[in-house]
Amino acid sequence: MTVDPLVLMTDVDQATERLIRTAEGLDDGAVLEPSALPGWTVGHVLTHVARNADAYTNLLTWARTGVETPAYASPTARAEGIEAGAGRPLTEQIADLREAHERFADAAAAMPAEAWTFYLAPTGASAAAVPWARLREVEVHHVDLGRGYTPEDWPDAFALRLLREIVGTVTDETFHLVLRPQGVEHTLAVGDPAGAPEVSGPTRSIAAWLAGRGDGADLTVSPEGALPRPPRWK
Repeated sequence: MTVDPLVLMTDVDQATERLIRTAEGLDDGAVLEPSALPGWTVGHVLTHVARNADAYTNLLTWARTGVETPAYASPTARAEGIEAGAGRPLTEQIADLREAHERFADAAAAMPAEAWTFYLAPTGASAAAVPWARLREVEVHHVDLGRGYTPEDWPDAFALRLLREIVGTVTDETFHLVLRPQGVEHTLAVGDPAGAPEVSGPTRSIAAWLAGRGDGADLTVSPEGALPRPPRWK
């Protein structure tokens, strides 16, 4: 699915504002409480989302200037940055989120048209894919906060694009499935559709289930039986 990256930046702006509004409604001590991600507090999730914005800012800078600017200095530096920021006061985390987003938005606005076609080897795609990647991070990790924002709150277009992306990136050769999202004209196939079970239900619910962010309780399986266990999604 091809979408103008600058059009997607509007979605990123709106998704970030929704995330910030959720954070602003938390108590000061919430940053130390468990999130919906095992082993991570709310503060870990918020810090990760902020540092991820900086990582994508680096990639857009690389695409615009041609000067190699990795997303993170190293995997260790990435993990250390999240850990170091997780316990900060909530007000500091919210300010960091907003400022990191503004840096990312400024980097996107500074991109000349030809820079969006620059191939970023670490991502395996052109710079035009970065706004979608950022939108996915914000929307999925907003759910991961575990503070009232759920896949039911995902915009329709986001849920459908996420679903199609997951379907297109499953590498488990033993997992075969036919998906019938409500309101979508055609079925989606994972692996070999011949003889595979069919899962039907709301697009958001199917996407959340495959992404490990929903239990699929409102999905149906044909022939009747238990939902198969989907492969772990990133």
